[in-house]
Amino acid sequence: MAETWFTSDLHLGHDREFVWGPRGFKSVHEMNEEIISRYNSVVNMEDDVYILGDLMLGNNEAGISMIKQLKGNIHIIRGNHDTDSRMKLYNTCYNIVEITEGQFIKYNGYHFYLCHYPVLCSNYDEDKPLKAQMISLCGHTHTKDPFNDWDKGNIYHVEVDTNNCYPWNIDDIIERIKINKRKVVL
Repeated sequence: MAETWFTSDLHLGHDREFVWGPRGFKSVHEMNEEIISRYNSVVNMEDDVYILGDLMLGNNEAGISMIKQLKGNIHIIRGNHDTDSRMKLYNTCYNIVEITEGQFIKYNGYHFYLCHYPVLCSNYDEDKPLKAQMISLCGHTHTKDPFNDWDKGNIYHVEVDTNNCYPWNIDDIIERIKINKRKVVL
């Protein structure tokens, strides 16, 4: 059965120590190889993967070559480094099935808003069941804490920095949010 995954801010090819160093790598080459390897170790070809922006920086040709190595049906939510020229190149990838600026999705009764940036989309409805609330999935900040902005609303970070350079499975996200909500209530 196909699964659904989320990630963002891969920054493939971004040769800046402030990107690959905090992720635990000694070089951009090592980061690129490990992100692709870790991603492909959990994602299957039939899975849907939502990448919430900033797939690559630097050499576009090398970046596209790396993106074509990623498994799954990739849905891209545009990030601040996804320039118009990169967006055109993404359309040349066989594994990219959709490119949008932002998107609402529903999964097993849960409601999500997907955006590269942390977005407040709750309506101060914390007293309602989780399935009646909107959850914002985002990236951009390179935080290591997926709940970094939870105090501002239902904002959950999915950038590779939050999950040891692996994508997040949607069922795992939901379970972690349920556990976090129980802790807040206690």
